[in-house]
Amino acid sequence: MDRRFIMNELKVQESLPKTIQNRQIKVGKWNDSLKNSDVNQIWTELHRIVSSHPLVRASKRAGFLVEEGKHNAYTDLTQELFVALLGKERFQHYIDTAMSDQEIEAEISQIELTNMLTAELRKRYPESYRLARRISTLIQTSSTFKRFDNIGNPEAHRRLADRLYGLADWKDQKPRKDVQEMDERVKVVSFQRRDTRMVGCTGDAQIVISNVELEKLIIRVFKAIDSPVDVRSLRSFVMSRLPIMDIHLVPVGGPVDDDDDRMQFEFKDIRDTPEEDLLRNEAELEATGFVDGFLNELHRSVRGKAKQYDRMINVLWHCYLISDSGTQLEVAEMLGVSDSLVSDYRKRIEANLQQLSFGGVNEARHFEKALKRKVRGMITVEREEVAA
Repeated sequence: MDRRFIMNELKVQESLPKTIQNRQIKVGKWNDSLKNSDVNQIWTELHRIVSSHPLVRASKRAGFLVEEGKHNAYTDLTQELFVALLGKERFQHYIDTAMSDQEIEAEISQIELTNMLTAELRKRYPESYRLARRISTLIQTSSTFKRFDNIGNPEAHRRLADRLYGLADWKDQKPRKDVQEMDERVKVVSFQRRDTRMVGCTGDAQIVISNVELEKLIIRVFKAIDSPVDVRSLRSFVMSRLPIMDIHLVPVGGPVDDDDDRMQFEFKDIRDTPEEDLLRNEAELEATGFVDGFLNELHRSVRGKAKQYDRMINVLWHCYLISDSGTQLEVAEMLGVSDSLVSDYRKRIEANLQQLSFGGVNEARHFEKALKRKVRGMITVEREEVAA
C-alpha cells in the first residue's frame, strides 16, 4: 500500500454522504430484526452494508483487506462492526429513539463503519492521512488558489477529489496538461526538509511541515506543472516532495508452520528481575526521602527566616515546578520582589539541587513528584493563611 490509497480513501470519505444516499436503494428491515432479536438477519444486513460501502471496496482494492482461504474479506470486518455496535449499545439506542429503517441504515453506513475504517487508516498511516487533509483544507481556504471546474457555474456539485484547482492569478481558460506530463514536471521541485518540532495534545507528533511552508510548496508544485489539476493528483504531487514516515509494524516471529524459510526470532526479556525490582523500589523511596532534606537545606540557606523561606519556596514553585508562570521578571513582579533577589534565590536552589545524587532517571522523577506535592501543599497553606 502507498500514499495513493490515502488519496483514494479521502476521495471516497469526503463525498461519502451524498454518494451513499444516491447509491443505496435497498434498506434493511432494521426495526423488525432488532425488536425480534434476529441476530442472523442483523449480521446479514451488516454484511450487505460492508460489501457495498465504497470506502470498503477502495480498501480491498488497495490491499487493506486480505482474503484468507475460502473466507470472504468482508466477513471479519462485518464481525468487527457487529461487535462495535453491540459494545456501544447502539442497537438498543435505535430501538429507544424509534429511529426509522432509513435512519439506522444511514448512521451505520455513513458514521459507524466510516469512523471505524478511517480510525484504522489514521493508525496505520498517520502522517499521510494528516497531510492529505491539510492540503485539501489549504487549497479550499487560501486566496492564493482558485477552483477551475465550476467557472461559470458556481453551484455545480463535484466530489472534492475530482475538483480542479490552480493558482488564483491564472486565467480562467488555462489549458490543462496530461497527468503523466505533470508527474514528470513536478520532479524539478526540491524535496522539503522535515520539521521535527513536536505538536499535538500529547506532544508525540512532528509537524513535518508548517502551514506556511506547505502553502509555499503547493505554489511551487503548481508553477512546476503549470496546469490546473484535480485534488487527488495534487495531493500525490505535493506529498511526493515531503519526507513522510508512516511506519507499519509487522511481526518478525511466529509459528514455524507458517513459513519454514523464515528466520525465527526470540526477543530478550528486558524486564527487571525480582531482585532488581526490589532495589529499584528502595531507591525510589530513598529519593522521595531526599525531599525533606532538600527543603531543610533551603531553610538553612536563609538562616531560618520565615519570610525569606516563603519567598524561596514560591520561587522554587513558579520557576522550577510549574511551566506556565512566565519569565523571571514576571515571577519577580508577581511576588513583589526585585529580579536580582529572584536570581539569588534561584542560584541557591540550583546549588542545593546539584548536591543531590540519584542512581537513575526513575529516582529523579519520583523526587520531582514528591517535591511538587510537598511544595504545592505549602503554597496552599500559605494562601489560606493570607486569606484568613
